[in-house]
Amino acid sequence: MKTQPYRIQKAAVIGAGVMGAAIAAQLANAGIPVLLLDIVLPDNPDRNFLAKQGIQRALKARPAAFMDPDRASLITPGNLEDDLKKLKDADWILEAIIEKLDAKRDLWARVEGVAKKTAILSSNSSGIPMHLQVGDRSEDFQRRFVGAHFFNPPRYLHLLEVIPTPKTDPAVLEAFSAFGEHVLGKGIVVANDVPGFVANRIGVYGIVRAMRHMERTGLTPDEVDQLTGPVLGRAKSATFRTADLSGLDIIYHVANDLGKATPDDEDFTLTDTFRKLVEEKKFLGDKTGSGFYKKTKDEKGKTKILSLNLQTLEYEDRGKVKVPLVESVKNQPLAARVKALYTAEGKEGDFLRGVMNDGFWYAAKMAGHVSNRLQDIDNALKWGFGWEQGPFETMDTLGVQTVIQNLEAEGRTLPPLLQAMKASGRERFYEGDTTVTPTGEPTPYQAPYFILTDLKKDATKVVKKRPGASIVDLGDGVLLVEWHAKMNALGEDQLRAVQDAHRLVGELGYAGLVVGNQGENFSAGANLPLILSQAQAEEWDELDDAIRQFQQVTTSMRFSPHPTVAAPFGLALGGGCEFSIHADHIVASAETYMGLVEVGVGLIPAGGGTKEMLLRFTDQLQPGQPLLPAVQRAFELIGTAKVSTSALEARKLGFLRDHDTVVMNKNHVIEEAKRMVLALAPGYVQPTPRQDIPVMGDAAIAAVKLALYGMTEGGYATPYDAEVGKQLARVLSGGTGNNRNAKVSEGHLLDLEREAFLTLLGKKGTQQRIEHMLKTGKPLRN
Repeated sequence: MKTQPYRIQKAAVIGAGVMGAAIAAQLANAGIPVLLLDIVLPDNPDRNFLAKQGIQRALKARPAAFMDPDRASLITPGNLEDDLKKLKDADWILEAIIEKLDAKRDLWARVEGVAKKTAILSSNSSGIPMHLQVGDRSEDFQRRFVGAHFFNPPRYLHLLEVIPTPKTDPAVLEAFSAFGEHVLGKGIVVANDVPGFVANRIGVYGIVRAMRHMERTGLTPDEVDQLTGPVLGRAKSATFRTADLSGLDIIYHVANDLGKATPDDEDFTLTDTFRKLVEEKKFLGDKTGSGFYKKTKDEKGKTKILSLNLQTLEYEDRGKVKVPLVESVKNQPLAARVKALYTAEGKEGDFLRGVMNDGFWYAAKMAGHVSNRLQDIDNALKWGFGWEQGPFETMDTLGVQTVIQNLEAEGRTLPPLLQAMKASGRERFYEGDTTVTPTGEPTPYQAPYFILTDLKKDATKVVKKRPGASIVDLGDGVLLVEWHAKMNALGEDQLRAVQDAHRLVGELGYAGLVVGNQGENFSAGANLPLILSQAQAEEWDELDDAIRQFQQVTTSMRFSPHPTVAAPFGLALGGGCEFSIHADHIVASAETYMGLVEVGVGLIPAGGGTKEMLLRFTDQLQPGQPLLPAVQRAFELIGTAKVSTSALEARKLGFLRDHDTVVMNKNHVIEEAKRMVLALAPGYVQPTPRQDIPVMGDAAIAAVKLALYGMTEGGYATPYDAEVGKQLARVLSGGTGNNRNAKVSEGHLLDLEREAFLTLLGKKGTQQRIEHMLKTGKPLRN
């Protein structure tokens, strides 16, 4: 049997600063016990103070560093004087100390004396070349050393740059990359051991060049951020909001360091204005409260964002800036937007072409230098900075030969990659199953993970398609229902697709069904505009039929003759949650935000969600325990519209069961769901609806009404909250007229859900809540 000498089951992080503590938290999220060490502070009686402080900082971090605060118990604090010997138990040791080469060298000398001979050793340095840190260590130590550069915050940013040195054992690189991808949930980019690695090298260059083009064209920071944000397929923080978040001083130092370490033609020279912001004004971004933007409050206490005037270096209230070019293209598909922006006229077009051409030229120049594969450069920018397309993918959108012509028209010398592309006449870097090497030679392309759109390029894999949903053959006898509407709101297309898929599984002999997709979210819930319009038109019979159909489809996830697995990720709210909790099994991304949120729009869950949570919580009671705590738990969960902050919390809340699966890497969810269908299929027996759900009847209604009265009197609930709460209580009680010992069927509770939903939908208060949510995106407290 082949052994796994580099299996990571325990880890140690040295350095409990912002990054070190956050990386320790991500290890704990993955279930890996961590030893967190830092120095001993002189004159502090607690020798582990810094490590404990790091854990507390991670617990208080917003957005949260821990997926479940209880996971902090997996981190053991310690110090480098008393606990260095404990490193002998660690399978992976990561340093995240000060960015000084001598300090890192000294640390590794100490670590080598205690680390076991199979431990993988890593640095999280963002700029110091890895080989310089360990050049004087033993050959065996150097073989087990590999850089591991996380991006902040480690829980949320997908990128992990893995940086081997020339002496890193390929088996170590393979084992650690697999650990990072599958256990920590990261997107792995193998970077070369050069200054800045991949993402920071190209990303900081982009910020430096954007500053120059902004000053040249006379645009303002907020105008630039409009042009380089979502409209261009990039993060909302765009260019200068990202700079403020990162810290202008960090960009200043990284740009200066890269300028010293790179050839003159790369030009990391900062503008005089940028230098003045850091050196004289001390405007360092969010950490000082002032950068390219400044957050203040008006006389009413409302937050107001001021923008920096680059001429006066004073802040101005420019309101919400709208750039006409952005407004004219923002509703188009990404490819159309990119083409329109690249060819636009005026100073906005001039700026965009300058920035984009700089980025294209530099990415092509870096191919083969920062990484040996083009897709690694694209993925680094997508996973590290939230871009939808990397630079090579964007050039494919525009046409590579068009970009080359524009670069030559500007008098630029083409990098070797673009020279080769020009000579070949090839229009795309990625064509079907091929891409090109950094020298322009065709080479097979291998996707970093299963990509649904790639599978669907084979038309035979799409079994049936509607505008808002598709049925896809995943292979090996498994069908997938893929929703692809805006926010994957649930309407007729989505429901019909599930019904059709169930039928096709039986007719064509498939093993089972997965419901999932690779969009931005699993599903944000029901189609509210349609529901509101039908209510306002008083189409009550049609609404009753629609809700009944919705219940039939959600419950079909459980009561079908074949296994059905839900694969939620991102938002799984309302109906999206109800579909998930009725599946035989859930394979959830760790970053799943699940909840029954209907009360926010004056409704209750009526797709079986109310029924299901009552059933689950009563099943968890021990024999002889009273029912009221289960009713109260369901009422609190639904009545407060509680949404999990992770899949781990979703399990605590009861949305995920003990046997459901949590996958750290969102990109692996559909593959794992497919495997689960195949595991469940042999000998699968169709479940039957329950007839024995215990309810409390009038006693539960009375208890909930009393609680609602207290909440309303205390100002914790509005009068209409109480109205919605009474309808919810009626369902959770099993209806009026039942006694404490009654038992009801799932069908009975579904009928009560539907009645309560329709009753509330007919009320003015609910319709006002829906209208307000659709207009503002926020709940109305009426």
